[in-house]
Amino acid sequence: MKIKISIITILLLGACIPGFAQQVQPDSVYNFSVQDCVNYAYTHQNDVTNAALDVKSAEYHVKEIIGQGLPQLNGSASFDDYIKIPVTLIPGAFIGQPAGTYVPFKFGVTYQSNLGVNASQIIFDPNYIVGLQGRKTYKQLYERSYTRSKIEANVNVTKAYYQVLVSVEQLKLLDANIAELKQEMDETIARNKQGFVEKIDVDRITVQYNSLVTNKENTSRLLALNYQLLKFQMGMPIEDALTLRDKLENIQLDSNLADTTSDTSVYRNRIEYNLLETQKRLNEYDLKSKRGQFLPKLIANANYTASYQNNGFGDLYSANYPSSYIGLTLSVPLFTGGQHINQVRQSEITVLESQNNLDNMKKTVNLQVTQSRTSYINGLQTLNDQNKNRALAAEVLRVAKIKYEQGVGSSLEVTQAETALQEADNSYIQGLYDALVSKVDLDQAYGRIK
Repeated sequence: MKIKISIITILLLGACIPGFAQQVQPDSVYNFSVQDCVNYAYTHQNDVTNAALDVKSAEYHVKEIIGQGLPQLNGSASFDDYIKIPVTLIPGAFIGQPAGTYVPFKFGVTYQSNLGVNASQIIFDPNYIVGLQGRKTYKQLYERSYTRSKIEANVNVTKAYYQVLVSVEQLKLLDANIAELKQEMDETIARNKQGFVEKIDVDRITVQYNSLVTNKENTSRLLALNYQLLKFQMGMPIEDALTLRDKLENIQLDSNLADTTSDTSVYRNRIEYNLLETQKRLNEYDLKSKRGQFLPKLIANANYTASYQNNGFGDLYSANYPSSYIGLTLSVPLFTGGQHINQVRQSEITVLESQNNLDNMKKTVNLQVTQSRTSYINGLQTLNDQNKNRALAAEVLRVAKIKYEQGVGSSLEVTQAETALQEADNSYIQGLYDALVSKVDLDQAYGRIK
């Protein structure tokens, strides 16, 4: 059986799980269904938890945008010690000196201090208005990214869960074959001692028995690795003990799941399409914001300042010379070197690209639906055929044994029949895994996994 685990995944797990085969006392014990494993991944898998944190961060960003439109208050305080008071030259004629001369004159005092409060309020700002309009879309982008992470975790965990179930089923088949072959080997050895069969017959069945035992040992180790892979996909500590509650016979592999009706709007069920839709709306808001740069901005201002001045530090705050004002600031863009118009053109191209991505996603989803439907139907057909082949191989082996016992058949014919049965079992296991994986891919293609 070809178990579909990448070399990178095996190396990663091997590096993360030293002492893999050692007996480790589990920290916790879990008996999970596939849905339990998925729910566990929703709260522990790293990509999902990070996506949830991104949603929280987006909520704070939205509050940040809203806060930009609230009154902005700033306080200020200053203290100056003029070691040398600035000198100003004034015309001498002002104080009775000859015309054309200038007299140095000191203005000010040694110590000065100012305490002030400044307030501003946006009255009209296109960028702020667009920011308010797009805040829900911005948050929605991260919420849908979170949903996508959950869907990916669901798919990966479900496939890993099925892989463990298939490995368990393979071990059951191997155990049954080993038990039957062991009995047959013991009988052949006994007959050889009695002189009824040749030594070569014993050697043939012994080789086959040893091969099955080795195959079982390899499958057992692979099963342990599959458990570690499942825990890895769930975000579960390797030390925890996990047993599976669901059974293969409880999984419905129904051909009706492959809906043959042509639903051209199935792409709307896919989170990938919804994400692109949200990104396009954000790009449209960005274009609207860039166009708003050509409009004026109006901001209201207010200020109150308490001014203290004195030549003596001890008397600095004895007298206050306050000042205050209110006003409006109008900013009108006149010429920016073509920056704004080029920014608008870039944003327009980005919106066009977003629409192209949406159109391409529709085609991609339709193709994925067709591919997954075909793979699922083929997988079911192959699984049914392999199951029939197992039954036929078992019947061929039964007949070959009867013929051999009655002396009209050879041990080589029995050995070949046993090999054929083992190959049929392996093909059945591979077909079972492929059918289960194609079922997950089909559900994902139709957007049934939420």
